[in-house]
Amino acid sequence: MKLQRKNRLRATALGALAVSGALVLTACGSDDNTESTGSGDKTAAASNIKCDDAKGQVLAAGSSAQKNAMDLWVKNFQQACAGVEINYQPIGSGGGITKFTQGQVAFAGSDSALKPEEVTASEKICKGGKGINLPMVGGPVAIGFNVPGVDSLVLDAQTLAKIFDSKIKKWDDKAIADLNPDAKLPSTAIQAFHRSDESGTTQNLNKYLKAAAPAEWNYDDSSKSWEAKGGQAASGSSGVASSVKDTEGAIGYFELSYATASNLTTVKVDTGAGAPVEATTENASKAIAAAKVKGTGNDMALELDYATKAEGAYPIILVTYEIACDKGNKAETLPSVKAFLNYTVSDEGQKVLSEAGYAPLPTEIAAKVREIVPTLS
Repeated sequence: MKLQRKNRLRATALGALAVSGALVLTACGSDDNTESTGSGDKTAAASNIKCDDAKGQVLAAGSSAQKNAMDLWVKNFQQACAGVEINYQPIGSGGGITKFTQGQVAFAGSDSALKPEEVTASEKICKGGKGINLPMVGGPVAIGFNVPGVDSLVLDAQTLAKIFDSKIKKWDDKAIADLNPDAKLPSTAIQAFHRSDESGTTQNLNKYLKAAAPAEWNYDDSSKSWEAKGGQAASGSSGVASSVKDTEGAIGYFELSYATASNLTTVKVDTGAGAPVEATTENASKAIAAAKVKGTGNDMALELDYATKAEGAYPIILVTYEIACDKGNKAETLPSVKAFLNYTVSDEGQKVLSEAGYAPLPTEIAAKVREIVPTLS
């Protein structure tokens, strides 16, 4: 069954390429997988990379959701551009933004757009400019669980909110049973895991629960820190996924690639549509396709509809941005940052992801980002 589920997820990822507006990130490898690209000629892809004046080391940090994508991009970029090292640390969105606003990294990865106060903080580092959000990849935040004897589970926003807020404590609770009349739910205690680090993944889950279950979720949906009561903490998406896999009765949230790598079954979400929606790349793309640009000027921050009830649209989604200064970048790293981001958003960079089971940026958003990157100064 696990093998079938893996194949189904891979097939779905490829199918998502045909969906307009797809902005999906899901990897077909483990958290530490830096070698496999799925298929495709890496050398051929790398040969089209324009290195320009790229040289030296570029430090970057942030989102762990895009780690597997970064691994692919960095490997191909460094193969093409001798003498350049892109050192990306997947420490979480909050940590990446902190390092960026403190001037410790050339760019950051974040699963949520900069807050106004973070933009203000960036002005001290971006002399004469500010930090801007450049969307690069996106995808579903899966809810994985480990309940022996239960291989299919449906939950809605209200029930998820109560589970993660420690108000539902047993797997055979009536609220869960009502949503799963055919499941043999045990009386096992629920072990809910959340991120210990500041995380855009946490923030996107917050936004979903606040939008879809406002009466049950009374926490700040702009926070990257976990604020709900109880539960157990783990570091990074890989840490949460590992904890769920190793703990009977566990449930947690992480990007779909981590669920796939850990062989974890994921929750189908009852959104109020005709049928519960599975966490797949194709279903996430249906929700992300409706995203609107809310940023101004060269800022490409997107507004997502977490409360969607569209048929087949998976609502717990995120978009990962690369955050850089529009002006005031350090002269020694600027050429390399521009060359690298030009590659990641290029046809070649996006094609590498699609060949590995990822879906590329939608044409209209990629075109806008391609116009912005060369203007960084």
